[in-house]
Amino acid sequence: MITKRFWITLLFCLGLFNSVLAQEKKISGIVTDQNGLPLPGVAVIIEGTKRGTSTDFDGNYYISVNVGQTLLFSYFGQMDERKKIGSQNVINVTMKEDTETLEEVVVTGYSAQKRSDITGSVVKVDAEKLEQVIVSSVDQALQGNVSGVSVSAISGTPGSTSNIRIRGISSITAGNEPLYVIDGVPVNNGNASSSDNYSRISTLAALDQNNIESITVLKDASATAQYGARGSNGVIVITTKKGKQGKTKFSVNMSYGFQNDAVEGAVPLTAANRLELYSEALFNDGRYPTKESAERALLEGPYKEWNEAGRPEAHWDEAVRNKDAVVQQLGISASGGGEDHTFFGSLGYFNQEATVIGVGFERISGSLNLTKDLTPKIKFSSNNSGTYSLQNAFLERSAFFESPRSAKFFLSPLLLPYNEDGSFNQFGGSLPNPLYLVQHNIANQNIMRIISNNSLNWQLTENLSFGSTFNVDYQGYNFRLYSNRNYGYSVPNSGDAAQFSRSNVFYVFQNYFDYRLEFSEAHRMDFKVLQEYQSNRSYFLGGAGENFAADGLFFLDNVGTPTSVNSSFFDWYVGSYLGLLKYSAFDRKYILDLSYRREGNSRFPSKSRWGQFWSVGGAWNIFREDLIADIEEIDNLRLRASYGVTGNANIELNQYQALFGYSIDYGGEGAQSLSTFGNDNLTWETSHTFDIGVDFGFFDNFFSGSIGYFKRTSSDLLLDVPLSQTTGFASQVQNIGELTNTGIEVDFNFNIVNTNNWKLNLGGNFSTVNNEVTKLPVDNNGKEREITTTTTNIATGHPVREWFMPTWAGVNPETGNEEWFVNGVDGETTTVFNEAEAVFQGGNAVPTFTAGLNLNFSYKGFFINAQGYYAGGHKIYEGWHRYLNQPNGYTITTFNGYTSLLDRWQKPGDVARNGKFTTAFEPWERHSKFLFDGDFFRLRALTLGYDMPSELMDDIGMGSVRIYVRGNNLLTWVKDENLVFDPEVDLNGETGLETPPVKTVAFGVNITF
Repeated sequence: MITKRFWITLLFCLGLFNSVLAQEKKISGIVTDQNGLPLPGVAVIIEGTKRGTSTDFDGNYYISVNVGQTLLFSYFGQMDERKKIGSQNVINVTMKEDTETLEEVVVTGYSAQKRSDITGSVVKVDAEKLEQVIVSSVDQALQGNVSGVSVSAISGTPGSTSNIRIRGISSITAGNEPLYVIDGVPVNNGNASSSDNYSRISTLAALDQNNIESITVLKDASATAQYGARGSNGVIVITTKKGKQGKTKFSVNMSYGFQNDAVEGAVPLTAANRLELYSEALFNDGRYPTKESAERALLEGPYKEWNEAGRPEAHWDEAVRNKDAVVQQLGISASGGGEDHTFFGSLGYFNQEATVIGVGFERISGSLNLTKDLTPKIKFSSNNSGTYSLQNAFLERSAFFESPRSAKFFLSPLLLPYNEDGSFNQFGGSLPNPLYLVQHNIANQNIMRIISNNSLNWQLTENLSFGSTFNVDYQGYNFRLYSNRNYGYSVPNSGDAAQFSRSNVFYVFQNYFDYRLEFSEAHRMDFKVLQEYQSNRSYFLGGAGENFAADGLFFLDNVGTPTSVNSSFFDWYVGSYLGLLKYSAFDRKYILDLSYRREGNSRFPSKSRWGQFWSVGGAWNIFREDLIADIEEIDNLRLRASYGVTGNANIELNQYQALFGYSIDYGGEGAQSLSTFGNDNLTWETSHTFDIGVDFGFFDNFFSGSIGYFKRTSSDLLLDVPLSQTTGFASQVQNIGELTNTGIEVDFNFNIVNTNNWKLNLGGNFSTVNNEVTKLPVDNNGKEREITTTTTNIATGHPVREWFMPTWAGVNPETGNEEWFVNGVDGETTTVFNEAEAVFQGGNAVPTFTAGLNLNFSYKGFFINAQGYYAGGHKIYEGWHRYLNQPNGYTITTFNGYTSLLDRWQKPGDVARNGKFTTAFEPWERHSKFLFDGDFFRLRALTLGYDMPSELMDDIGMGSVRIYVRGNNLLTWVKDENLVFDPEVDLNGETGLETPPVKTVAFGVNITF
C-alpha cells in the first residue's frame, strides 16, 4: 500500500533533484493551529502553479521552491496563510481559525443557512444525539432534545406512532401534527394502520435512524411560513447522509440488547387477594353475618377447586410478559466520491420484540444517494431509500379480551395459564386464554416504503441558478388477520380471516430560481422563487370471510363464506408559489427575511381554495458590531424577531361538499344515503405568530444558548360545530373559534472543560406552553356552545383539553362511603354521584412544562453521555378504573383489580384511598379521584463507551472503533404516588391498556475504515 508519507518523500526527492537544476530551495516546516496542535492534510501550494504538497499526520511538510515565490497554506476551517520565500529553509506556520467557514450550517428545508443568518426559532439535533436512544421510529429520539416540543409515545409496542406537538395545540378539531420534510421535500407521515383497535404502525418507522444526518425543528413563522398551511404546526426537517469527496469510507454499526417495561405498572390482584376482598364485600352488602362466614361460603363455592388444588396463583402478568425482549440492529454504509461525483449507500436491519408475548417489529432497509456533475454547470442528485417493515400486531387499543396485554387485568387469577402437562389451559367463558391465541391466530401489518428524490441544478450565471426536483413517496400497506376455528371467539364461525391492502403514492414537483445580488462585499440579497405541486393518491382494497374447512388454511380464498368486501379511492392536491428574500447588510450585522406563499388546496371550494401566507423576520448580530467585536468574552450575541401568518387545512376530505354515500345496501340492492352535510364557505384556518429571542455565547463559548418568547393566535378554527339533530347530522366543519398559545423557551450549554484529554459538557432546555380558548361558536340565543365530553369541556378562558368532572371528596372514615362535593369545589358533600356538579379541575391533558438535560464527559477515549427528560404541569386520567380500580363487583367477580385496592375502608375510623367493597356493578362515575398529577422525570439515555486510540487504528488500517453499553429509560420518577400506570401517555391524557415505554440495555460497536 502506497502511503501519504511515500508521496511526500517522493516529492521531497523530486524537489531535491529539481533544486540542483533550477537552484531551488528545500523548504520544510510544521503547520499548527492557534493552539499549537498539528494540522494534518494542509494543502501547501506554490501560488501561480499547480505544484504543491500536503502535510503529514504530524503537520510536517517538505517542498522545493524558488526564492521570491509565495507559498499558500490552505485548510478547511482555517484562514489561508501566505509565506514569501526568502533565505530561510524552515518555515513554521500557525493558522488561525476561520469562524465564517466553521459556522454551523442549518438545513431549513428549501434552503440551508448559516446559524447567524437565521431569523427564526430553529433547533438542530445531530446524529450523535439521535443515536443515544434506541427506537424503531426516529421521531421518538427528539424527546427532551428540543425546547417547545412535546413528544409522547402512544404505545411502547415496536413500530408504533408518537404524538408530537410543537408549541402546544393550535387547533381544536383539525390536525395538530407537524409537517415532515425529508431532504427538502414535504412528505406524509403518521399512522398507517387500518384498524384503531390494533397496534398502530408508523410510516416514520420505515426510516433507518443510521442514515439520518440531522433533524431540524422549525418552530416560528419566519421558519415555517414558507411551507404555508402545512407548516402551521411546525416543521420537522430530516436530512439524510450524503457522500463526500475522497476515498471510500465504510461504517459498520451493531448493537444487541434487552428490553422490559420502563415501570412495573399496575399489579393485578392474586386469587388470595380476591378471596379476601370478595368475602369482605359480601359482608358489607349484608349477605353474610361475618367476613369469616362469607369466606367459608366462597371456599365451598367458586373457590373450592382452587382451594383443594393447594391455592395456586395464575400470575397472568408474568405469563403474558416477554421478559428481556431482544432488540438488535445492524447497519453497513459506504461513502465517498471523486472530483465530479459523490455517493452514499447503506443496508440496515432492525428487529425489536415487544415486552408482551407474540408481538414484534422487523425492518430491512437500504439507501443509495448520488451526486454527479453532468457538466461544470449542471449538477444532478438522487436520494433513494427503500424499506420493508413488519409488525406483529395485537388488540391493544381497547379492552379486547383476546389481547395478551389486557389479559392480566381481565382474566381471573383462578384460571391457570397451563394444564399440569404443560399444555395451554383452554378454559371456556367469554375470556379465552391469550397464550393459545398468540400461537394459533395471526395479526400482522407491513409497510413497504420507497422514497426517491431527484433534482437537477443548473448554474446559469455566476449569481443565477435554476433547479428542478421530483419526489416520489410510495407507501404500500398490508394488514392480515386470521382467527383459528378451534378455540376463542371464532369457534362459532369455524374460523375467520380478513386482509386489507392500501397503496399511497405522493408526488412532489418543484421548480425554482435562486439569484444572488451583491451590492458590495458588505451587502447581499438572496432571492428564491419556487413553484411546487403535490398530489396524493390512495387505493384501498379489503375483504373478510369465515368458515374454514380444515386447519392449516389461513387465506381468504379458503373461506367458505365471504362476509364483506371493501374498496375505495381518494386523492387530494396542493399547488403553491413561493418567494423568499434574504437581505444581509453591513457584513451580516443585520439580516432581513421575507417570505410569501400562495397556496391552493383541494380540500376547500374553488372560491376559497387559495390562501396567502407570509412572514417577516429580522436579526441583529450584535457581536459583529465594532464595539462588541473587540470584547473577547463575547463570542455570540444576537437579537432575532419574526411575525407571520400560516394556515391549517388538516381536515377530512370533501367536507365542503354535500354528498351522498353509496356504501350501503337496501334489501340486497344498492342504495344511497346522505353522508356529508357540506359547507360551501369552508376555508383556511390561520395562525398569527410572533416570536422574539436572544442567542448568546460567552467566554469562548463556555456558556451559550438562547432565550425566546412566542405568541400564536389561531383564528377561523376548522371546528366540528354541533348541529341540530333535525339535520340528520351530528356536526358540521365550520370556520369559527379562536385560541392562543404563549410560552417561553430556553436552551443552554456549558462547555465546562475542553482540553485534549478532558471534556465535560452540560446542556439542556426547558419551555412553557399556556393554551387558552378565546372564542367559540354561539347558538341562536347568543349563548356559547361549549364542547363537552364525559371528562373534558372546551370553553373560553380555559385550555383546549382541561379536565371537567365532579370533584371527589374522599372516603368518609365513619361510613366507608365515597363522597363528592355538591358544588364541585368544597363544602357540602354527597354520596349520590349525580348530585355532584362537574367543574373544571385546573389541569390540562397536555404538559405545560417540558425540560431536557444532557451531560457529556470524556477522558482519553472513555466517555459518558446522559440525557434526562421532564414533563409536568398536566394531569392524567385513568381510563379503565370502573372495571379495574374501584371497590366493586367488576374487580373481584368479573374481571380483576389492582393490588392498590387493598388500601380500602374496613371499619369506622379507617382513613383509606378506597371505600368499602361491594359486589354491586356500579355505573360509569368519572370524577377527580382518578385524575393524577402527570409530572414525571426519566433518565432517557445513559451511554458508557470507549473510542480506540487513533494511533492504534492508523497502524491497523482502521478509521475508528467505538464500543459502548447503552441504557434507555433506566429510571422513572413519578410525582403522584397514586398513578400506577406509566406516566407517558397519549396526548389525550388518558391511560389505557397499551404497552408502556420500554427500558433498554444494549451493547454495541461502531467501526469505520
